Amino acid sequence: MVNRRGVYRFIFAGGGTGGHLFPAVAVAEQIKKMKPESKIMFVGTKDKIEARIVPKLGFDFNTIWISGFSREFTIKNILFPVKLIVSMLQSLLICLKYKPQVAVGSGAYVSGPVVWAASFLGAKVVLLEQNSYPGITNRILEKKADQIHLCFENSKKYFRDQKKLKVTGNPVRLEMELIEKNKALNKFNLDPDKKTVLVIGGSLGAKSINEALKNNLNKFVKNNLQIIWQTGIGYFDEYKSFESNSVRVLPFIDNMIGAYSAADLVIARSGATTIAEVSYLGLPVIFVPSTNVAANHQFKNAQALLENEAALLIPDNELNEKLFPEVQNLLNDESKLKKLSSNIKNFSKPDAAKEIAEEVIKLAEITVV
Repeated sequence: MVNRRGVYRFIFAGGGTGGHLFPAVAVAEQIKKMKPESKIMFVGTKDKIEARIVPKLGFDFNTIWISGFSREFTIKNILFPVKLIVSMLQSLLICLKYKPQVAVGSGAYVSGPVVWAASFLGAKVVLLEQNSYPGITNRILEKKADQIHLCFENSKKYFRDQKKLKVTGNPVRLEMELIEKNKALNKFNLDPDKKTVLVIGGSLGAKSINEALKNNLNKFVKNNLQIIWQTGIGYFDEYKSFESNSVRVLPFIDNMIGAYSAADLVIARSGATTIAEVSYLGLPVIFVPSTNVAANHQFKNAQALLENEAALLIPDNELNEKLFPEVQNLLNDESKLKKLSSNIKNFSKPDAAKEIAEEVIKLAEITVV
């Protein structure tokens, strides 16, 4: 019979990076706002970003054993079939106990076993695809899906069943509102009289961005600029010694809204989640697209904004040479900063999380339990 109590159970799977995790969190937060009595569980792995972030947000969290399959041959790949089978069994046990009405997969390998198990037991399935070129997990799970929410119109061509597709945009979290700049700078113990550059290479960090910033750091400091530098957890030990009165070196920034609020300019990879956040907030940004992604989708993401004068772009292999001159020129051109800030807002879809949450709730309402 239909669940008459109105208490719905949702299971979210996805992680590994912030780009896969935070859109799912944004939808979960919206569901909780709209249906406070709902039960929400996240499933991830024990050694990735989700294990650190999700429990802090107050959601139930379970782990499975799965890990990614490397495109290059490694010893770890030999274990992959075993991990996959074990993870599918773990996911079945979790779903048998939790009985979700809807499973939301936000990409990455961890969502595969969980979404499969939930679907096998009768749950509806919603997939979130952040990138212009869809990940292999979501393409495999397409047959299981009732809805697939996309960020880019051109992603449609990679899926067979067009009726399942909705171009909704990338969900942004409820907390994503700028605070007063001086308060934000104070949180990082920085000088309100200096221009501030926020450098983020994604939750895992970006080697080329870290190296280019290190090589140009003296120029930034000598020109009265200050830096909030997220190195990524794996790179922090290598760069933490560069901390100074003008440079804040952090492995990961938990208070992203504070960092965004403090920034006069952002330097970042052009992943879909970063684009969604800076577009929503209207921040001037220089994108450095990663070259280590499928179908060069980060370059395509950034190129669309560049063509509409909504961002600047520095190719990864030119970063060391061009980083400081581009930053200096832009920060000295107030009209250019304002133009970038205004134009990038046109790429924002601020209601994406709410729209997806509404669809997920509708599916729960029609699910027989």
